[in-house]
Amino acid sequence: MNGRRRLLIALGASALDAPLASLAQRPVKARRVGFLWDADSRSMQLVAEFNAGLRELGYVEGRDYVIEQRSAKGDLRQLPALAAELLALKVDLIVATSNASAIAARGTTRDVPILITGDPDPVGTGLVASLRNPGGNVTGLSNQNAEVAIKQLELMREIIPDLRRVGLLYLAGNAAASFARLESECSKLRIQCMGIAVREKQDIPGAFGTLQRDKAQALILSGSQVLLAWRDTIIDHAARHRLPAMYLASVNVEEGGLISYASNGRARFKRAAVYADKIFKGAKPGDLPIEQPTKFDLVVNVKTAKALGITIPQSILVRADRVIE
Repeated sequence: MNGRRRLLIALGASALDAPLASLAQRPVKARRVGFLWDADSRSMQLVAEFNAGLRELGYVEGRDYVIEQRSAKGDLRQLPALAAELLALKVDLIVATSNASAIAARGTTRDVPILITGDPDPVGTGLVASLRNPGGNVTGLSNQNAEVAIKQLELMREIIPDLRRVGLLYLAGNAAASFARLESECSKLRIQCMGIAVREKQDIPGAFGTLQRDKAQALILSGSQVLLAWRDTIIDHAARHRLPAMYLASVNVEEGGLISYASNGRARFKRAAVYADKIFKGAKPGDLPIEQPTKFDLVVNVKTAKALGITIPQSILVRADRVIE
């Protein structure tokens, strides 16, 4: 074979290879992830944890995925419409940040994967068939609030040994599992459990008035992004009514609340990135078991306890992950 012929063959081969090489190097379209919030509360902080989790898995925001966010800003009636907005943007994944947002998203689509990050009872609310085999288009992480409420009650009994009347403050339509489990446990201990539902921030003063009238000795708050967003008002009224309150996020205690015991929200959102990665790579949500939390934080504000005239038992202080003086 002469040199001229070899050159022509080489040039022809390189021309054939060029389109294939170009195709191989073509960037994958960035996935679109939609976050659906009840309220803004800690949205920036928690999305940052999700991003950190994806970054550790090799993803780059803007190149590999983009985030769209919608918030009901405390008005849960807006959630279905906001979920529809995310679908109109052709999101590849909806991150549902609460029980209410998960239900709204599931009511809007049975096709787009939905990743839950804090539903206390996804089986009881009908979102999944079981924790091990969710089925459908929902998977993710439970914050196990129903069980946590019992632990919170036990901690309150250590603080108030003669506890006989306790209130549970919750967002209307958002804490059925927690209330049922707590009410059952209270019944065993001969403690009266008073459920107080609020729909709007303006309902909070009346809720505390009811608790005072019914001589509640302590208050437990159900987990909700909306109640978290209203924490300044709740903490203020708890102080005014001198009512020891148990919260579901440490930020409440940092800002003057008495005590919190809850699964670590930041850890949950970072862990959610692992689920997103699996879904991006083709896993079906219904085949991914619902994960329950393993890390719980106990935070106590001793300064608030003194203001309430309460002495936090040493048995709690030694177990606390953080004590705020």
